[in-house]
Amino acid sequence: MGALVKKDRMFPRFALYGFLKNLRFFDPFIILIFREGGLSFLQIGVLYSIRDLATNVLEIPTGVFADAFGRRKSMIMAFVAYIISFCIFYLFPSFHMYALAMVCFAFGEAFRSGTHKAMILEHLALNRMDHLKLSYYGRTRAASQLGSAVNALIAAGLVFYTGSYRYMFLASIVPYVLDLFNLMTYPKELDGELVQLDRSSFWAQIKTTTRAFFHIFGDRHATRAMMNSAGFSALFKATKDYLQPILEGLAIALPLLVVLDDTKRAAVIVGGVYFIIYLLSSYASRSAAGISERFSSPSTAINTTFHVGTVLLLVAGAAAWQSLAPLAAAAFLALHLLQNVRRPMNVAFISDQISHRVMASGLSVESQFTTILAVVFAPILGALADHYGVGAALVVLGGGMFLLSWLVRVEQKSPDENGLGSPQDIADSVDTDF
Repeated sequence: MGALVKKDRMFPRFALYGFLKNLRFFDPFIILIFREGGLSFLQIGVLYSIRDLATNVLEIPTGVFADAFGRRKSMIMAFVAYIISFCIFYLFPSFHMYALAMVCFAFGEAFRSGTHKAMILEHLALNRMDHLKLSYYGRTRAASQLGSAVNALIAAGLVFYTGSYRYMFLASIVPYVLDLFNLMTYPKELDGELVQLDRSSFWAQIKTTTRAFFHIFGDRHATRAMMNSAGFSALFKATKDYLQPILEGLAIALPLLVVLDDTKRAAVIVGGVYFIIYLLSSYASRSAAGISERFSSPSTAINTTFHVGTVLLLVAGAAAWQSLAPLAAAAFLALHLLQNVRRPMNVAFISDQISHRVMASGLSVESQFTTILAVVFAPILGALADHYGVGAALVVLGGGMFLLSWLVRVEQKSPDENGLGSPQDIADSVDTDF
């Protein structure tokens, strides 16, 4: 696999995309930015829900746009929307303007969601490399996580130099402009087959997606595979940023760098911890295929890692509740690593469970489930954190995750149940978030 990747002309471009995309300098401090602006945890949860719900609603029209005008144009629209949202976040620090910025950000997510991964799979299919999709995807995701690691260091340095979190939105525009130029020079062959845009195509897409949504539930293997992936991803998405206030409290409590103000001390601790998290996450994504092979079957790997994730979230919550910030940080570190091992596993497993005839719709349903669950979890977690503290809120979500892990256990499909089509069919139909 390594030799093939080195010879592949597009792999460095795909890796560069992921690296630059993850240079969102505000990410390690997003909850701290909102808290600094006077927002409650509930308001932060509502903002997360606005972002996820808007992304969900915009998925179909932006998908029609990608089909009609090409994946490259869709990616360009995504990055323009991201840049506009960064400008609003920086210029207008208030809850209502943040909500507008979240909608713009959602446009970016909807235009981007699944599009770049479809381009990667298109490239693999055209070059007869689709049998390497798990390893290839893991390696491109590793480049993204490396970008996140570098992002944490640069962000910490910027906060330390400026003494303010808000400048991170302004600084994030630079790598996104560079990535915009990278995407503009992708080869046309990755656009896929374009379809003629007309009024009926939009409604036809809605009807097709709706029919497929209900059709998928007729296959228990596919349903459980999607719910397993969506449930874990949604819980991770809703809880992962709560490491930030835990680290901020640790930074203020430690007798280190006491000559600096609280913001700069927090920047050093938060940036350092997130650098370690994302550096190790990069390795975890790269090792996903090898780790999966250590289990007796892909289903065993997915079920086991879900249970481990439950334990880690409970440990993180209990440790934060008892003011054991180092232990909470270690549990969150392990949870990040686990998510980056699970995601490539889930993508490959779901594609093995769903017939090629409903592949795109099935993976779209998985994305929709993730969003719906995240929209529900985020404000609940925020309200619990406001009233009972971050630690108690995480313990409650961890308990819910434990119950969910048993409800969504997956099973391996027997060979005669597999309905996979040709590699070209699979590559053309995948439409999940990268």
